[in-house]
Amino acid sequence: MKITSVSVRKVEKEGSRMKGIASVLLGDAFAVHDIRIIEGDNGLFIAMPSRKTATGNYRDIAHPINPDVRKLFEDAILEEYKNAE
Repeated sequence: MKITSVSVRKVEKEGSRMKGIASVLLGDAFAVHDIRIIEGDNGLFIAMPSRKTATGNYRDIAHPINPDVRKLFEDAILEEYKNAE
């Protein structure tokens, strides 16, 4: 699997921990949108797209299934975030 494109839109909202929204294109064939870039206590991290369930919890719609792929996503998105205007 190869990430072929990453786009980031920075979000500047007073008091919000969300710093941006990203979209990732995989192999020029599959897109994942609405990946949130969050400022956590230990720095920036990504939160995959999710929706609220009937019980009030949130469940990821699409997500990496192992730590190596999550790191691949996070590194690519955070690098693009640093370079975004």
